[in-house]
Amino acid sequence: MMTDYVIIVAGGRGLRMGSDVPKQFLPIGGRPVLMRTIERFREYSERLKIILVLPKEQQDYWKQLCKEYGFNIDYQLANGGETRFHSVSNGLALIADDEAGTVAIHDGVRPFVSLSVIDSCYDAAKTYGAAIPVTPVVETLRHVNGSTVPRNDYRLVQTPQTFDIQLLKKSYRQPYCDAFTDDASVAEHAGYKIHTVEGNRENIKITTPFDMIVGEGVLNSF
Repeated sequence: MMTDYVIIVAGGRGLRMGSDVPKQFLPIGGRPVLMRTIERFREYSERLKIILVLPKEQQDYWKQLCKEYGFNIDYQLANGGETRFHSVSNGLALIADDEAGTVAIHDGVRPFVSLSVIDSCYDAAKTYGAAIPVTPVVETLRHVNGSTVPRNDYRLVQTPQTFDIQLLKKSYRQPYCDAFTDDASVAEHAGYKIHTVEGNRENIKITTPFDMIVGEGVLNSF
């Protein structure tokens, strides 16, 4: 039997947000960002198995928030690691080594991914083994050496980055290196090809106070 998982990684400390509260816990539209992200995936599927990766030192605060907001969606909890690579590894460890199916890795601070993009990512991963959502570059790009580069040659990468479970488990058995900037780079380094699907521009990563302002506007338009 094939099973779909999502590993939601939320390890931010809020440094760029300028807040003592980690960014994933800040309220947007009166509800913590991380709750909205998890709720999005539960809205996509009641059968989806959810794994949340949080730094150990943030877990008690998160549990307090869950009580305060009446948040009762089922999930498994894994400890965050030293890097995103190690955090994802910890989440993957909660999936049985012989499990068949697909697993998506999603940023805890991306609460506005569309249901159609989630669906496209899972479908493409089932067909191609590895799929990521991307959007066109709409601004002019300029290299630091002073030359303008053709923006049509580039895409902005989002999450959920979605994979066959066995493919991703094999990829994460590699030793960590600094070139691993996301899950797709880990899979590519292991020799796998990545398929792209169209993302949605509203699927922003909330990391700065300006992103919170934009996020409030996006929330009102959903």
